[in-house]
Amino acid sequence: MPVRIVTDSTADLPPQVAAELGIRVMPLYVHFGEKVYRDGIDLTAEEFYPKLVANKTLPTTSTVAPVEFARMYDELSKETREILAITISSKLSAAYDVALQARELIKDKKCRVEVMDSKLFSMALGLVVIGAAKRAREGANLDSVLEYARGLYSRIHVRMTFDTLEYVRKGGRIGAAEAFMGRMLDVKPILTLKDGMATPVVRRRTRAKAIEYLRRFAVGFREIADLAVAYTTKPEDAIGLVNDLDEVFPKERTYLSVIGPVLGTHLGPGALGIAVVEPER
Repeated sequence: MPVRIVTDSTADLPPQVAAELGIRVMPLYVHFGEKVYRDGIDLTAEEFYPKLVANKTLPTTSTVAPVEFARMYDELSKETREILAITISSKLSAAYDVALQARELIKDKKCRVEVMDSKLFSMALGLVVIGAAKRAREGANLDSVLEYARGLYSRIHVRMTFDTLEYVRKGGRIGAAEAFMGRMLDVKPILTLKDGMATPVVRRRTRAKAIEYLRRFAVGFREIADLAVAYTTKPEDAIGLVNDLDEVFPKERTYLSVIGPVLGTHLGPGALGIAVVEPER
């Protein structure tokens, strides 16, 4: 019975990839006033972004109750005795704590559940989840899969660009001063993930130059083991970036993903990110 992998919807996994690798995805919630939507199920990205722009009030997001994670663990315990849940950064969401709490609620106490704080989000998280699922499919036990996933985290490098930092600021994911500076200078900020939080790196004067920065960032690696590009609303920019990077990593192997409603609430329209995995040494 192979290890089963669980993650949350902020991993932005392409559905066909999750299905192929047997990854279970827990949808988090988006709230527009009194209406509550399950990320990617009741509200798709295509439906969400026009709604986000049209609404004067920013929607809110929330995680699920521990019992919902526990229900997923119980379902999987009929197929396996080992489960690894890998969640969005605990500094950005309560999903990690909830997944831990759920472990105490499962009915089958013989089923071992481990929970990993990825310190990542979107397809950076997705690449860790995919790597863990592939290792599990090869027959590795839970300890080995967990060790591999932690090693993957240390080899992932992320850069993101935004049309505006206002959504990041409103969601409390970056300081007001940094967001104001970006707006005042009318520049396109580049952020990375550091210790589980979005952290500014550089600024570029135009979106074209920001995308070129992302391209150069990836090209700068001597070797690439895995590559993912994720976006909120401009697929043409994401596809163009994937095509431009074909010289250093095959576009057929690059994961291209649309960022779902939960993360999109905090990143806003026009966000574009790249995640690079270095090979094991």
